[in-house]
Amino acid sequence: VQLQASGGGLVKAGGSLRLSCAGTALIRSINTATWYRQAPGKQRELVASITSDSSTRYADSVKGRFTISRDNAKKMVYLEMNYLKPMDTAVYYCNADGVTRQFRAFDSWGEGTQVTVSS
Repeated sequence: VQLQASGGGLVKAGGSLRLSCAGTALIRSINTATWYRQAPGKQRELVASITSDSSTRYADSVKGRFTISRDNAKKMVYLEMNYLKPMDTAVYYCNADGVTRQFRAFDSWGEGTQVTVSS
């Protein structure tokens, strides 16, 4: 199962970006979806996650600025990022687990999308 992350780019501090994570038509349902990020020289870290009942969790560093959401019908997960800071610069990855139309479990990663925030 492939996931496609998009929406990254270059933005000035204080700006906004919206990342999208698209699942393929092979997906029957997504359980938990998570956005991670990895800055140069640092370990990958959890940014935000959303469960099947839309419960959310955020890293302390993004609380109040980022919002994760999902569209179950479209098999899409979003990350709205506001008041961006240079420290948010990283490659952002989406991860999701769920069930395929063939009733097989999956746990997949999308390719990263680069977010660069200039000061």
